[in-house]
Amino acid sequence: MNDVTLTTEQKALALNQDPRPYGTFAEIGGGQEVARWFFYVGGAAGTVAKTISAYDMSVSDALYGPTQQYVSRRRLEAMLDHEYAQLIERLQAKRGNTTAFFVFADTVTTRSDGLFRHGRGWVGMRLQSAPCQAPSDIIVHVHLLDSSSVRQQDALGVLGVNLIYAAFYRKEPTALIRSLMDELSRERIEIDMIKLSGPAFADVDNRLMSLQSVEQNLTDAAMFTASGEVVQPSEVLHSRPILVERGNFRPVTKLTLDLLERAREQFVQEPKVFGQQPVVLAEMTLRSMIPGPDVGHPDFLARADILGGLGFDVLISRFEPYYRLAEYLVNYTDRMIGIAVGLPSIKEIADEKYYRDLPGGVLESAGRLFKRTVKMYVYPGRDPRSGRIYTVETAPLPSPWHHLRKLLLELHRVEPISSSDESYLSVFPQDVLAKIERDDSCWEESVPLSVAEIIKAKRLFNYRIKATTKVQSSC
Repeated sequence: MNDVTLTTEQKALALNQDPRPYGTFAEIGGGQEVARWFFYVGGAAGTVAKTISAYDMSVSDALYGPTQQYVSRRRLEAMLDHEYAQLIERLQAKRGNTTAFFVFADTVTTRSDGLFRHGRGWVGMRLQSAPCQAPSDIIVHVHLLDSSSVRQQDALGVLGVNLIYAAFYRKEPTALIRSLMDELSRERIEIDMIKLSGPAFADVDNRLMSLQSVEQNLTDAAMFTASGEVVQPSEVLHSRPILVERGNFRPVTKLTLDLLERAREQFVQEPKVFGQQPVVLAEMTLRSMIPGPDVGHPDFLARADILGGLGFDVLISRFEPYYRLAEYLVNYTDRMIGIAVGLPSIKEIADEKYYRDLPGGVLESAGRLFKRTVKMYVYPGRDPRSGRIYTVETAPLPSPWHHLRKLLLELHRVEPISSSDESYLSVFPQDVLAKIERDDSCWEESVPLSVAEIIKAKRLFNYRIKATTKVQSSC
């Protein structure tokens, strides 16, 4: 069914007129905003088996079990479990052979003056893509950004209709994601987590769903864990110390890993971190993720496989300057944030060309980067011409920005990584990648053993075993 020009009203009507989809609408907090569309357009009896809004907490607990957080993934999943089981129990025998049953559920808080800057919530579906099939799930986390609760409720209604329509008619992941924003905009709504599971989405890699949600501008950043589980960032980052390294990780080298490990050694000794277990993040921006036209989703998954094998959670973002990354992270934690960087990043921070959109230029960016408890740990670098090794304290900076560096060092917002390995300073990812692609076995000396094993086992980055073509060279 072609829906390129369908409005929300037309989508709801098309669903009502389709004899297959039939199900329950369970909505908490935001009101019956999604179900309302199906009654409004007419013919709701063709789609709606039941609507329910367990608004009172005691009623909600009686139906779905007790919980400490009513706006949470756990509550949404409990709603889907309960309502789907009840729907199948009551209607399977009567109409199961001709009906694709579904449950739509949401648990949402909208704007409340003086309490919330914007609304947020969990939205999801459990559905049969065809009669008698095992069910599949779609789970979404959403931020509602309108300035009034009425407008936020309206946006929720549109999103819900889009989701139900896409679940039945737009199952291809890229099309599904794109259609969620029909008749909406990023000024109104942000979707920072999407997870598909079940037989209807058996071939879907949810890490790619995270990437595509950022690529298609549904959100500025998305996250998945080392195990590949997509998460809403607050599920992992809330009130925890965070250490993050930005890179293209193509591939992870000994220098990449040493930088992060040495920064972590210093980070966990900070008085505000000591005794806590920090979250260690590898951040890939869209710019670093897709460095050329020949690099696409398989390349991204290769990097994700390596980072997961090393135990790192991954953040995918649209952030260019570091201050945007810092501002994003402070929304999720009140604990210390550490940023592990190489020496070239410090020079970028002092380069005005990166901050032409800021009235205060470098000074404003530094203020926004290092507010609250953000600290940068800087690995040394080797000058490729002279061979001289520089630290953040000794690297040449143009006047007058060396004064800013001095200030940040004295304020302990920038700190040199003191226990670096000088032998790694001549390792560059682009050189390692080139060696892998031309079968030069010397590449293995530049990456950790575990990374080499993953690359060879999974044939990542065009790695291949061809003894007749392997380059013989001196490492």
